[in-house]
Amino acid sequence: MKIAITSERNSLESKMDTRFGRCAFFAIYDTETQTTDFIPNPAKDSSEGAGPKAVEFIASKGVSKVVASEFGGKAKSLLDKLQIEMLHEKDKSIAEVIQQF
Repeated sequence: MKIAITSERNSLESKMDTRFGRCAFFAIYDTETQTTDFIPNPAKDSSEGAGPKAVEFIASKGVSKVVASEFGGKAKSLLDKLQIEMLHEKDKSIAEVIQQF
């Protein structure tokens, strides 16, 4: 299973980014291989629709769960439609979130 986690930087020590659609990076954790890839969020600088664009991006990576502090309304709707589970966390490092899985 792949899990996307919003991240401020591209390291396991990074804190979660509080923004979903405009987060700096997504940490994509694969529970089967126990590997983490940090991928820049292509929707970060979008003039509009960053949330749905970010959802489409993580869906293209085969993610089945996403961890963030908050989700916007449009992003929530699309995540529900794509059956990607939303998990809420705050003030944790990427490593701390990964330990839960």
